[in-house]
Amino acid sequence: MASGIKDKVAILGMGCSKFGERWDKNADDLIVEGFQEAIADAGIERDQIDAAWFATAIEEVHVGKSGVPLAEALGLDYIPVTRVENYCASGTEAFRGAVYAVASGAADIALAAGVEKLKDTGYGGLPQRGRGTLNNMFWANSSAPGNFALLASAYQEKHGIRAKDVKNAMAQISVKSHANGAKNPKAHLQKEINMEKVLNAPMIADPIGLFDCCGVSDGSACAIVTTPEIAKSMGKKDLVSVKSLQLAVSNGTEQSHNSWDGSYFMTTRKAAARAYKEAGIDNPRDEISMFECHDCFSITELVTMEDLYLSEEGEAWKDVLDGFYNADGQIPCQIDGGLKCFGHPIGASGLRMLYEMYTQLQGRADKRQLDNPRIGLTHNLGGAPHRNVASISIVGKYDG
Repeated sequence: MASGIKDKVAILGMGCSKFGERWDKNADDLIVEGFQEAIADAGIERDQIDAAWFATAIEEVHVGKSGVPLAEALGLDYIPVTRVENYCASGTEAFRGAVYAVASGAADIALAAGVEKLKDTGYGGLPQRGRGTLNNMFWANSSAPGNFALLASAYQEKHGIRAKDVKNAMAQISVKSHANGAKNPKAHLQKEINMEKVLNAPMIADPIGLFDCCGVSDGSACAIVTTPEIAKSMGKKDLVSVKSLQLAVSNGTEQSHNSWDGSYFMTTRKAAARAYKEAGIDNPRDEISMFECHDCFSITELVTMEDLYLSEEGEAWKDVLDGFYNADGQIPCQIDGGLKCFGHPIGASGLRMLYEMYTQLQGRADKRQLDNPRIGLTHNLGGAPHRNVASISIVGKYDG
């Protein structure tokens, strides 16, 4: 019977490029930038990597549909390289492949890397797909802000919360993320804002305003993983190990009938419950030290706080306004600025989240360093509220 991967894999090294409008760099340059930090951190040679997983979501833009671009950019020695894509969870999907390879014994050392070069497309958001069928479907009356605005309306209606309270909580989420991002030299946006600025910003899709939306960025991130035994044999101390990895994918229920009320993410709840079980976490509100969640819009973060069982259902807005998720709160959220401020190069985002958890657990986060964190969680959501994938990663200090 499957027993999970808790503490079977350790992170040997991680790296992350500067996120932002990287006009002076192409995708290969960004891959190399993140990899150079990771391999220096790991203290290994390139030819010690047995296999790699490569994440990029918008293959039409720059890199194609295979693992070749990663192998070429890094000059890998004809090892297996697998390209993966799973909406905005693509980076975590690459990490999952590398981790599972090591946990199974198929590889001693594996690499996960993700990159996206989105600013070159000219879009403020994701590149628009053409009209057509299958994966290129075109919805004339649908947009990402519009879909997530419906989530806000459903959440507000279900729990009987005043529109003003939801809007204020969403604004506080943005203020928090900007305050954290201002302390992060790799973040795309590094400027603090206040509640007045958020609340008076242009409306995009009621109640989602300009500062409730994340943009897109150029950037890369990567992780090198191995077994704790190998890491210790190399002299590594204070190991960060993988406690759990879970993925849940919509099966059509959300858009097929009214058993789902549109106020939460079914996939996130499924993945979170399995992740906590695999990690041996019974009370996440007390045991999670910090987390990064998929804040494509402020309402997404608000709802996800409940879907991760960190806030009681219908109560996250109160926790947000009380400062529970601030940098000095009980469970800091988006301590690196999140998607909103660190940025969102899709293929790299999941690995970027893990990079922050790893950096915090190693005590290297400088001005944004938290006091003795032990367990970090990352959450990716890809797609729309009614059709998505959700991935959960839990990492922490190795106790073996």
